[in-house]
Amino acid sequence: MTSTTKYIFVTGGVTSSLGKGIIAASLAKLLQAQGYRVTIQKLDPYINVDPGTLNPYEHGECYVTEDGAETDLDLGHYERFLNTPTSQANNVTTGRIYQSVIQKERQGEFLGKTVQVVPHITDEIKDRIQILGRSGDYDIVITEIGGTVGDIESLPYIEAVRQLRWDLGDNNGIVVHLTLVPYLSAAGELKTKPTQHSVKTLMESGVQADVLVCRTEHDLPDDLRRKLALFCNVQKEAVIQSIDASTIYDVPNLILKEGLDKVVLKKLGLECKTPDIQRWNQFLKRHKNPKTEVTIGLIGKYVELQDSYKSILEAFIHAGAENEVKVNVESIHSEYLNGENTKLKLSHLDGVLVAPGFGERGIEGKIDAVRYVREHNIPFFGICLGMQMAVIEFSRNVLGLTDADSTEMSPNTANPVIDLMEEQKTITDKGGTMRLGAWSCDLKKGSKVFNIYKEDTIKERHRHRYEFNGKYREQIEAAGMIATGLNKDTGLVEIVEIPEHPWFVGVQYHPEYKSTVAKPHPLFVAFVKAALKYKIKNKGVTMAQN
Repeated sequence: MTSTTKYIFVTGGVTSSLGKGIIAASLAKLLQAQGYRVTIQKLDPYINVDPGTLNPYEHGECYVTEDGAETDLDLGHYERFLNTPTSQANNVTTGRIYQSVIQKERQGEFLGKTVQVVPHITDEIKDRIQILGRSGDYDIVITEIGGTVGDIESLPYIEAVRQLRWDLGDNNGIVVHLTLVPYLSAAGELKTKPTQHSVKTLMESGVQADVLVCRTEHDLPDDLRRKLALFCNVQKEAVIQSIDASTIYDVPNLILKEGLDKVVLKKLGLECKTPDIQRWNQFLKRHKNPKTEVTIGLIGKYVELQDSYKSILEAFIHAGAENEVKVNVESIHSEYLNGENTKLKLSHLDGVLVAPGFGERGIEGKIDAVRYVREHNIPFFGICLGMQMAVIEFSRNVLGLTDADSTEMSPNTANPVIDLMEEQKTITDKGGTMRLGAWSCDLKKGSKVFNIYKEDTIKERHRHRYEFNGKYREQIEAAGMIATGLNKDTGLVEIVEIPEHPWFVGVQYHPEYKSTVAKPHPLFVAFVKAALKYKIKNKGVTMAQN
């Protein structure tokens, strides 16, 4: 069997969290920069159907695609690096695989046969891997297999890779194996045994690694590379080091220097050119050479784990580079904010972002924070729940509805300024009440957001259940908070702002999901610019000259 689409399978050994997603995204960037149409997908071995119901402390943020799929946060890296949207097909979980196979069995598709891991589960995995390749939209599909080689959960995926390489034929599918070469400071040397054992475990499943990417804190000497090549049955030039970097955005240049793109393209029988990453390097230069800095408070309830707000943190990096500003993000746990310590924790900040989230924990702290920045003219940016908290705070303290609340936190509130839509109230399935994926929004001419986007209509991604209650819109607008973005089909309020405030914007959607290196999100760019303006005005700071 021959294939017009080439496949690269990225596996990991020894330990998880080696950075398979960043390596996959960086390799994809180099291939894309040579003119190849590339996409990346993630196969996750957990049995959840998707990460939508997973605790952010356990799995980091849930990333949402244009088509409304709740996916692994690695898809955010893929989009940020490639500047191309992903979809449901880019993230597959064991739960989804088994759900599909069981559904087919119930419908009689297997004609009474005994349903087994091989071939039925592995066939389903192979089909999911090839969906993107068969679309005709891509020259190369990179498939990152989550977990660690040797894990029980990963075995069906490794077996599917073994079968698929055979099905695809020579030069159409290769395996890049990411592993660890630890440095033992007591002995003063790098150790290859973990990599050898990882490759051996992979081979026991019938899969030979074509390329080794070795995570390391120190440069790999030539003799060590030769040893790895010999013991792991790969060519010496296919032993690639991935040394620790100061920023993930350095990785494409580091693996370019190592020649990973050349090795991969040679093994796939494709032409290798000099990648055009000039624009990428311009971003890196601005990111690494800021003229000044600002401090933004990120107020949320999952701040102990930075991956919970990964897309927001990366969006600040993109916006900071665009403004030639270093954005220092100060994480503040909303549960420990109250009227007594709000000034102490917020007064030194140049801007405040109140983050998304679900549930009632830490809500009053977020409301206190909104009140402080509104009254002290500090730039404010509210995202999803953050926007809802802004509406509640304004309703309580400006409109005078002291018991205003969201029915998410207070189901019996007399003034539900945030509420479920009527058609949602009879749905009990958690995912069924969610507004997910890209929705259009018409912007009010002359508003701050209209001047930022410079468009009449935008499309942004959503992941939420509760909405601005339109019954209160007239009252709220009369008091000075204006709805400046609306979905014309539903009439739902997507954006609020306070024109009298220097920069006070709340959005119902998640702009951070669409921020990329090539296209920093305009709202984040404008917010960072507003924070810098506030700092210059109130603290007398000037821009450094590079």
